[in-house]
Amino acid sequence: SIVDYIPVIQMNASIVARIDCLRSFAVAAIENNYCRPVPDDSKRIDIKEGRHPVIEKQLPAGESYVPNDIFLDDEEQQIIILTGPNMSGKSALLRQTALITLMAQCGCYVPAASAHIGVVDKIFTRVGASDNISLGESTFMVEMTETASILNNLSDRSLILLDEIGRGTSTYDGISIAWAIVEYLHECRMRPKTLFATHYHELNEMETSFRRVRNYNVSIMESENRIIFLRKLKRGGSEHSFGIHVARMAGVPVSVVKRAEEILSELEQSHEKQELTRPVDDFINKREGLQLSFFQLDDPVLRQIRDEIMETDINNLTPVEALNKLYNIQRLLRK
Repeated sequence: SIVDYIPVIQMNASIVARIDCLRSFAVAAIENNYCRPVPDDSKRIDIKEGRHPVIEKQLPAGESYVPNDIFLDDEEQQIIILTGPNMSGKSALLRQTALITLMAQCGCYVPAASAHIGVVDKIFTRVGASDNISLGESTFMVEMTETASILNNLSDRSLILLDEIGRGTSTYDGISIAWAIVEYLHECRMRPKTLFATHYHELNEMETSFRRVRNYNVSIMESENRIIFLRKLKRGGSEHSFGIHVARMAGVPVSVVKRAEEILSELEQSHEKQELTRPVDDFINKREGLQLSFFQLDDPVLRQIRDEIMETDINNLTPVEALNKLYNIQRLLRK
């Protein structure tokens, strides 16, 4: 009866599965130039030229992943405050650190030049934004619930990754919560290793008051009112998030982007003087109308269409000529 052979079959299946897993580790390591990690009993994570194992495989042909170093311990550099523009790669850096740590403890080679990984018992993450409509929980409530779970369950060997904590509420509330969380993680006796990505540049001030907090930023280069993402981690905090630049890249109408730049300039001047140079009511009274001008869009095709419309003598236009004009405009838009 086959029942008599079930234990043997199960044992063979387990052995084959283990061989398959280990072979997959070996193939991935050879094909992707992974290195052998060095796990130990220390409380430090020291990764040289670490890469994200998924993102580096999805890059366009000819483009290489920009590697970065990460060092965390419980004595000198327990908490890294990571700032930088949107889309610069902060979240990818958090995720690759967690993946390299996890892969090392699975017995797999890792995407890095070298990696010394002190044993980690828990990896906590608060990354991304989502709500829970079925339970009546807002995005911010979900964020705080998950953060509370992290703070109540951490250990001295935990790795904590926090991405933009506090963004779901008002600016001052968010800064206060983020600051208090970093302070708590620094002062608690367990000293968990932490990567904290944020757009609250006020948190850069913590380095001067808290011995194991360090500021880093993901570098960019500005060129002719454009930003180029260098994806390289460097020491020191960042002063700007370049959100308006990203809005322009995403295709937000030019009139909206220009208006945002005007308002940003006014707010920055007000912040420097600690008062509003122009009242908020003035912003509202001079706001961009909801009906955006068709001719404000900086697009060669739209300019060509504008010129053709402006040159048309509507009073003497026959129905056939009008149809021909519409056909020409439609042809331009389909190019």
